Amino acid sequence: MNVEDSPLFSHYSSVASLFDEYLDPSAEVRDHYIMLSEHFANLTTEDLNRLNEEAKIVFFNEGVTFAVYSDKNVGTEKIFPFDLMPRIISRKEWDVIEKGALQRTRAINLFLKDIYNERNILKDGVVPHELVFSSKNLTRHMDGIVPPGEVYTHISGIDLIRHSDGDYYVLEDNVRCPSGASYVLANRNTLKKVLPKLFDQCQVQLVNDYPEQLLTMLQTVAPENVDDPNCVVLTPGIYNSAYFEHSFLAQHMGVDLVEGRDLFVENDFVYMKTIHGPKKVDVIYRRIDDDFLDPMVFRPDSILGTPGLINAYKAGNVTLVNAPGTGVADDKAIYTYMPEIIRYYLNEEPILKNVTTYRCEKDDDFEYVLANIDKLVIKPVDESGGYGIQIGNTLSPAEIEEVKKMISEDRRKYIAQPIMSLSVHPTFIEETGNLEPRHIDLRIFTLLGRDFEHVVPGGLTRVALRRGNLVVNSSQGGGSKDSWVLA
Repeated sequence: MNVEDSPLFSHYSSVASLFDEYLDPSAEVRDHYIMLSEHFANLTTEDLNRLNEEAKIVFFNEGVTFAVYSDKNVGTEKIFPFDLMPRIISRKEWDVIEKGALQRTRAINLFLKDIYNERNILKDGVVPHELVFSSKNLTRHMDGIVPPGEVYTHISGIDLIRHSDGDYYVLEDNVRCPSGASYVLANRNTLKKVLPKLFDQCQVQLVNDYPEQLLTMLQTVAPENVDDPNCVVLTPGIYNSAYFEHSFLAQHMGVDLVEGRDLFVENDFVYMKTIHGPKKVDVIYRRIDDDFLDPMVFRPDSILGTPGLINAYKAGNVTLVNAPGTGVADDKAIYTYMPEIIRYYLNEEPILKNVTTYRCEKDDDFEYVLANIDKLVIKPVDESGGYGIQIGNTLSPAEIEEVKKMISEDRRKYIAQPIMSLSVHPTFIEETGNLEPRHIDLRIFTLLGRDFEHVVPGGLTRVALRRGNLVVNSSQGGGSKDSWVLA
């Protein structure tokens, strides 16, 4: 099938230098998109505008929102942008992605266990000692602690892009409090409501069992000798940018959503305040950063956490998901050693590739980065959500000088990567009423428990809605698509 056969795609054309997920190099629709393409061929621009408005209404009615923070740190609540045309991943491709994600998650978990205990990888010189101990996210309170099931990173979000060469690359690992899984479910539910016939025609792997899988994982990592664990979701509160997700997951798991003030610690056990009296808590899926978990251990001015929580954790009476200190593994400087980490712990070759990365604290890399900023993406090692990223070819000469100064003042804080050519996908653009190519990435969610592993089929496809933009994060104006893995 040729794209020109569909009026809706009459303005769509791929870019020769980019990998097009929908079209092959001869402008033919790729085999696994043919059925979807035929369905969209029967729609007009007016149909798509109407369906787009219906999707917005579904998101609004179900409260699918996120918050964007300005320089003044004032949150603006917005409906999560959603694109109607799903991204499809063939079964063959997904098998590779799934295996690669699990491999990476297992290796990261073993790395965390090692650096908080024996530190063999440091003694053997595979990862530099000073790199780990200079990480902002290393938590010395975790020294000597092995959580139930030996699991530190229970929930991981691995960000993948497909480069112009057609291969997938890992951009970064997110193992602190990765967000976005609720939007996977919201996207699927919305698309089923506005385009129900699509799912009658196509066999797509289910994703709506994620809350059940998540709860099962939480239960597997309960403290020893707890037969019927009480699990809760700990949120910073309604003003957090991901509060929708916190409440969504708690509701769909059938567990309580709590704030730090709803909990208290007595004799190193954690209890939840209820109208019927205290109720012991065994597993906490925490969506609060380390610094705010316990004012007796971390920031004394935190009103988000619970005093005594870390002592209860150290005593083995409560499980924190993810474990404190996991952020050292998604430090973007330590990311550069992931191939070596995989080989060291698993004795396997990495399935998923890393992006070439320059560590600015290394003299040779530092000199290269300063001389080539216009060809690179500069990232702080400890930020998320797309904040702090500088894309070199969008900067003025004066801005490049500012970035050079910023890097020079704190070289450990920054890494640089080549400007990768993220693949493109047809995306409905409201302003033009057309389907146009836009850059996308893919966040893969993995769950790791005691004798338990699960990868959400398809994950979250994020799309940069502005033409030419490479930053897909919702906080930076991006949206998302439903992601299909064909059964």
